[in-house]
Amino acid sequence: MSENRAGPGREYSRAVEDYLKAIFKLQGERLPVSTTALASELDRSAASVTNMVKGLAEQGLLDHEPYRGVRLTPQGESTALRIIRRHRVIETYLIERLGYTWDGVHEEAERLEHAASDGLIDRMARALGDPDEDPHGAPIPSSDGVIASRDLVSLTELPTGVPAVVREVSDEDSGRLRELAAAGFLLGTNVVVTDRSPGGEVVVELAGGVQTLDAVTARMIQLELSETMRVDESDDSDKGQ
Repeated sequence: MSENRAGPGREYSRAVEDYLKAIFKLQGERLPVSTTALASELDRSAASVTNMVKGLAEQGLLDHEPYRGVRLTPQGESTALRIIRRHRVIETYLIERLGYTWDGVHEEAERLEHAASDGLIDRMARALGDPDEDPHGAPIPSSDGVIASRDLVSLTELPTGVPAVVREVSDEDSGRLRELAAAGFLLGTNVVVTDRSPGGEVVVELAGGVQTLDAVTARMIQLELSETMRVDESDDSDKGQ
């Protein structure tokens, strides 16, 4: 398990924080992050993204290579991690202390993350026992800017017949979250992909039966290979030595 580190920093506008958070997310998929991907993630025009990227680069928050893409500087990553910590602690607090459901907290946390101080977030985290993960399984950065990096695979990429465990579910689509909960795709659920369609649908076997998910919904689910699978991989590696 690896870690990213970052320290405290100054406050920025909501727009800046949203951009940095989006870039951090996209960096987990590909580096550098293309402005096209960033525009799609934020639902912004290419022109507005280009202008904002130039401004963020001038502030030292990201490195921009024209026609290639962007990546966060240490200062930009620090800010992104602070906002991600706020969002995930707030979601956890809303669910555990105020009775929100896991499909009803994302938009509330989006609003509150820009207004809450780091001190308030730290108090909320301590009241919760300093959790490592939010209710959707996403790692919560620590107060000093450390976030765990885990070896997870999307359900869209899980090979057929390989047993795995649900470890994280994206919180960004409340409707799909409700559908996944109703279908049994909760954290800790054991799943196996049994089939795929040319159109991207994934057929999954789990405790509640067999479910078919479209590609967009399947992409929301992040999995860890089961311990049995890891043991088998280790044995095969030993045999090859």
